[in-house]
Amino acid sequence: MSPIRALSAATLLVVVATGAAAQQQAAKPTTFTVRVENATSGEALKLSNGKTAPFVIAPVLYVVHTGNTNPLFVGGQVDAGKGLRTLAETGNPDPLSKSISGQQGIVSVDADAKPVGATEGGPLPPGTAYEFTVTATPGQFLSIASMFGQSNDWFYSNDRPIALFVSGKPVRGDMSAQVSLWDAGTEVDEEPGLGPNQGPRQQGPEAGVREHQAIAHVNSKWTYPKTGFRLTIAPSGDAMSQR
Repeated sequence: MSPIRALSAATLLVVVATGAAAQQQAAKPTTFTVRVENATSGEALKLSNGKTAPFVIAPVLYVVHTGNTNPLFVGGQVDAGKGLRTLAETGNPDPLSKSISGQQGIVSVDADAKPVGATEGGPLPPGTAYEFTVTATPGQFLSIASMFGQSNDWFYSNDRPIALFVSGKPVRGDMSAQVSLWDAGTEVDEEPGLGPNQGPRQQGPEAGVREHQAIAHVNSKWTYPKTGFRLTIAPSGDAMSQR
């Protein structure tokens, strides 16, 4: 082999090796810290009877997955009976978590029910937060679901999967705009914070009046905090707890 051809072959090997190393580096898992915060204070719900009530967020179900759709539910369709109803009506994420674990495209599923600094699990009162970590690689997404605690069957979730990487780089920042308030369509709505068949006041999880409506964005005549649910994401190491 001539010196020139030998040099070309060596150069090609270097280029291939460099490219493979770059691909391996790009696919290296990144751990993110996710913070779900009750951004209200005091009693933010102003009720029709002249009284007030606190805005409360239930435990958060979170899923890392592939694909371009939210794996937790399908908007515009009736609840599929996989556990969303239980999450939306009682705040318990366990049935939905178990039903989607192991499905195609699901990388990991978990839930957080312990506010930062608390000694026991429970819902988020005003000014508190859940904070948890997820690990993902480029091409993977985050979806969440959490009950609006003072409702019959409303829940927060993202319309579309939340990208954890953009152009191969980990995301960071406030993702609240990607989260909407949904009506599961499984129980007749009552005024938030006042209805007798809502979490803090009902006698049992099946106390409300059943309905079978399609899952849809909340379109309510009643008032509620529009910016009370705050979601921030950053690669672990950022001081999110101090924000």
